[in-house]
Amino acid sequence: MKKMLTLLLALTMALTMIAAATAEVPAWEPFAETVTITVPVYDRSKVGYPAVDDNYWTQYIQKEFGDKYNIDVNYVAIPRGDVMTKYSLLIAGGETPTIMMEYDYPKVAQWATDGAMQTIDLEAFAAVAPTYYGKMVENNQLGYTDINGETYFVLSERPYYNTTYTYANFVRMDWLRAVGYDHVPKSYEEQVDAINKIIAAGLTDQAPLGLGIPTSAYVTNFAYRDIPVDEAEWAQHSSLGTASLSWEPTKELLKRLNSEYHMGWYSSEFDLEKDSKGAATDQAQTDFINGKTYRYGGYMSANVSWLTAFFENNPDAELAIESNYAVVDGEVVPDAQLRADNPFGMIVGFSSYATEDQLKAAWMLMEWMIQPENLFVLENGVEGVTYTMGENGLPVVVGDYTGTEMLNHNMNIDMTCLVHASKVVGTIEDSIAAITPQGLPQDFYQALLDNYNELAEIAAKGNAYSDPVFAVAIESESEYTASLLSLYQEAFAKLVKCDPAEFDALYEQLSQDYLDAGYQEIIDERLEAYEAGQTTKLPQR
Repeated sequence: MKKMLTLLLALTMALTMIAAATAEVPAWEPFAETVTITVPVYDRSKVGYPAVDDNYWTQYIQKEFGDKYNIDVNYVAIPRGDVMTKYSLLIAGGETPTIMMEYDYPKVAQWATDGAMQTIDLEAFAAVAPTYYGKMVENNQLGYTDINGETYFVLSERPYYNTTYTYANFVRMDWLRAVGYDHVPKSYEEQVDAINKIIAAGLTDQAPLGLGIPTSAYVTNFAYRDIPVDEAEWAQHSSLGTASLSWEPTKELLKRLNSEYHMGWYSSEFDLEKDSKGAATDQAQTDFINGKTYRYGGYMSANVSWLTAFFENNPDAELAIESNYAVVDGEVVPDAQLRADNPFGMIVGFSSYATEDQLKAAWMLMEWMIQPENLFVLENGVEGVTYTMGENGLPVVVGDYTGTEMLNHNMNIDMTCLVHASKVVGTIEDSIAAITPQGLPQDFYQALLDNYNELAEIAAKGNAYSDPVFAVAIESESEYTASLLSLYQEAFAKLVKCDPAEFDALYEQLSQDYLDAGYQEIIDERLEAYEAGQTTKLPQR
């Protein structure tokens, strides 16, 4: 009863706050003296794109928002592949961005715990940014705003979060046809048969699939977890922050990769193929563009440069979108499961150095950006230049435009992620049409829509879920994460390449080393938080 009364009180407070906040959007006055704020933006180092911290659209925001309210809006580039190092340097140098934001909860939890962020008053936030706050209430996000009993975060929206529909894997349909398939493999057994036949037919002079040393702690082991997954195990091991080497689903994933490696699917030097930043993804993309490999995946938008380059180099090729091997004879199999995104986009906090005026200015920017008319311009650009209006009254982005008004990565998403994680246009069908790559010899709209429908069916069964979010800091994770990633990378290469007969013994040895190096402390601390009711729960099935 006490818990129910607490929930009712919290709901009443939330409804009261939103009613007060949305009764009248504040008529902001310009600041008497110029206020300077800094806003992070991912730098993906994409060739042919403008500088992320100084381009037409950063200047547009300054002109249309900043100049109006006497606010200098300065963007700071954050390397997408090295977020924590860049933030650490900024924090150590006393240059923490006014706005601090990341998709991964462990990262922002660490900043809050380390004192880099200040606590905030949600009622004050709602008064300045009523639309933004109202969206948080609508999306049931208030439960993610606190850590260690203090309020640090506000959260952006993630549309259709449990389907990850904006990401797609493309495969060589022409190669499949050459070895007797008229469809993309719908089961793992078919996949093994098809790829081994591709190797035997000599359709490529190298390993047909790309593989690299993991550059992040995320382990793609959802397909190897029990159904239903044990909730306590999930709380201990399912994480973007620390690789789960000693968890049984990770063992099964690595054992499968070991089997595939010994079938010749991956290069014998996959652990040595690195770019200047130590990542293997550039080589994998290059190999696919050059027609050397069977599969490559990425996030979709009107302009996907690697797809454009692929068809330029392989004009007679045919691609198809690969499902999650969750469909047999047109039916989603009962035990299919996948990682859903978090039910929020960016977790947004604010520098402990930010003054009251800087805090207000940052909140004003968020409220200004979330207004539909402003968001529309930032994500579509200039009519007749970067987009045209379709017959259905919805914008169609000109994917290959490279002039001054060019939209940055994925239709400026690294700026508009401050309010939502992906562009929304009308219905889900309209949204998929908006992110369907343009200017290609094939139209992938229907395949992307079919992919979404498959994912939505898995989600409807309760088999799409994300990682636990903790209401307390997991201190051991902050201490050991970096060193454990290095250990996991070493173990990954050894386990994939070892003699299959030696796999089990080697795994046990490396897994114990990993536990002893700090992972045991992490999973013990996570379990304690779970048992104390300080984590989110799995969705009901």
